[in-house]
Order: sequence, then structure tokens, then C-alpha cells
Amino acid sequence: MLKKLIKYIDYDGRERSENFYFYLNKAELLEMEFGVEGGMQQMIQLIIDKQDIPKIMASFKTIILKAYGEKSPDGRRFIKSKELSDAFSQTEAYSNLYSELVTDAKAAAAFLNGIVPEEVARAAAERRKNEENAENDDNAEDASAKSVNNEEDGTVHLL
Repeated sequence: MLKKLIKYIDYDGRERSENFYFYLNKAELLEMEFGVEGGMQQMIQLIIDKQDIPKIMASFKTIILKAYGEKSPDGRRFIKSKELSDAFSQTEAYSNLYSELVTDAKAAAAFLNGIVPEEVARAAAERRKNEENAENDDNAEDASAKSVNNEEDGTVHLL
């Protein structure tokens, strides 16, 4: 769960700092992942790869509003509803958060990592690490192959 302090100026001109809560549980993540052909992660990656700014922005709006909620006083529930999401979307706090996430890749990554269950974030980090290691291994093999292929001209090139 992400507890995010957001500073904003309300519609009466008062500066405010409030904590807001965002979280997607495993069931919600599964629903989002399997609710889109090819999966949510693949869809988002395609949107990013194509630099489809309108779709990137729409995706962030959806994610922010699906993740927004309020903790119950006893901490047993994370309460979400269309009414709560609509109310949040009508604040400058939402506007500031949305603007930050669509313009700052690091803030967006931190937000996305913060709103998922800890074990899901750990598994995703491990998967990224394994993919990077595999990519590095592939690059090392390519470099080795290039080195061998270029020996015929009397020089050894690593890249």
C-alpha cells in the first residue's frame, strides 16, 4: 500500500498537505491483467513503446482511480468505491499526482511499485533482474561471437 503525501491548493485558495492511500490487491491485479487481451503489462509496454501519449495518460488515470481508497479505522479493509474515486478525481491533489506521474518516469515507477502487494513487487523486481542478466549474457555471447568473427582481419574487436 502506498501512502502518499500530496501538497495542493484547494478551491478556496488554501494550501493543503494530505495523505492519500493507493493499493491494488492481488485480485484487482489479476482482473486488470486478464481483463485486457494480451494482458495489462503487455498492453502498457506496447503503449510505451509506441509513445502513444494519450493512451499512456488514460492508463495512468485508470490505475490511479482504481488504486485510490481509504483505510477503515480498524485497518481491516481498504474501502474503494466509484463515489470515493470520483470525489478524489475532483481535487487538485489528484491533478497534481496525475501531472507528476505522466511527466516523471521515476515517480511513475515508484508509484506503480508502491501500489501493488509487496510480494508482487518483489517478484517483478526478480523477474526484471533475471531478464537483465539474460540480456547481459546474450550481449556477452554476441560480443564473443563478433570477436571470433573479426579475428580474420588480424584485430580483435569486442563490440
